Amino acid sequence: MPLVVPDDRLLATAFEPVRPAYGSGSLADVLPSVSAVLGVPGAHDALGLGAELDGIERVAVLLVDGLGAHQIPIITPYAPVLADLAGRGRTLTAGFPSTTPVSLVTLGTGVPPGAHGVLGFTVRRPDGRVLNHIQWKHDPDPAQWQPVPTRFQLAAAAGVEVTVVNKPEFEGSGLTVSAYRGATYAPAAGALADHMLAALSAATGPALVYGYHADLDHVGHGDGVDSPRWRAAARDVEALLDHLVHGLPPRSALLVVADHGQLNVPNDARYDMADIPELRDGVVGVAGEPRVRYLYAAPGGLDDVRAAWQGVLGDAAWVLTRDEAIDAGWFGPVPADHRDRIGDLAVIAQGRAITLAGGWEPPSIGRLIAYHASVTAAEMEIPLLIAR
Repeated sequence: MPLVVPDDRLLATAFEPVRPAYGSGSLADVLPSVSAVLGVPGAHDALGLGAELDGIERVAVLLVDGLGAHQIPIITPYAPVLADLAGRGRTLTAGFPSTTPVSLVTLGTGVPPGAHGVLGFTVRRPDGRVLNHIQWKHDPDPAQWQPVPTRFQLAAAAGVEVTVVNKPEFEGSGLTVSAYRGATYAPAAGALADHMLAALSAATGPALVYGYHADLDHVGHGDGVDSPRWRAAARDVEALLDHLVHGLPPRSALLVVADHGQLNVPNDARYDMADIPELRDGVVGVAGEPRVRYLYAAPGGLDDVRAAWQGVLGDAAWVLTRDEAIDAGWFGPVPADHRDRIGDLAVIAQGRAITLAGGWEPPSIGRLIAYHASVTAAEMEIPLLIAR
């Protein structure tokens, strides 16, 4: 049965490619800039937050999963607090791929994805197994798989009180350790705002408090952007912001960011390997996700696989070799140990297209409505909103 896909009201400009602004206006620049405001030695304020946060001693950073810059105009008519913040905000970029595990570690480490090595929703390990970063426990060792010190570690070493507020079930996971190690973990089964405000209020000196809100992204995937359930989740985001903004203690500020945006995918823009033999021929490994697919080709078969995928997809995707994708700067510099986590080919979807890997990934992936990870403005552009 065809999926029911709501209208996400994206404009044509939302489908233009956007390059990650590493070093000047990306998610990787948020915590280094905050750290500079809090007096962490060696931290660089690439975002120029010093003037806006003059006199601030405690900073809360809230990441709202899926709150892309192109989703904000849909929400603001019934979200006055968000509308006020957005009117004074600015736009950053996510890193690439624009997907949750990549973005969380990019934020936490303050470096581009190539450096920290979390380079997709799923990637292939050296032994050929596929690692799902969301389901990652302890294998591989997160300290080895992601070797970069986090900005939480560096801030804590400089005397900043550092707290991460997140769901209890995420504590100690590979992704949590990779993104947040060095911070005190505060499990919050609910009342995220209360826990964040409590941590700010309890601080006796410079403090950094981070919180993560997942529901908007989750509902977008399942029901689509601007579906009734998505609108309800958006109103929950407004309530969360209202509580935080009006509960900030003295000399405190709130920064709101996102990990990516989302776009709805119609039934006729879905290309499934299970249904198209040309997309299966010569492929011996598949990772990534529908908007950025990583392919591994049989020995000697790379050119044939590339030609087949480009022939089927045409303008619906860029089909780049690993070297082409790295040399173009999408990931930032990629050390030798991280290069093979990118496929022999990276299939970067354009427009609203997705590539499904039937037989390689759970069927539930193909039943989602909204997706992200690629280079369009709808996925790459994220807000930076500030209240003090």
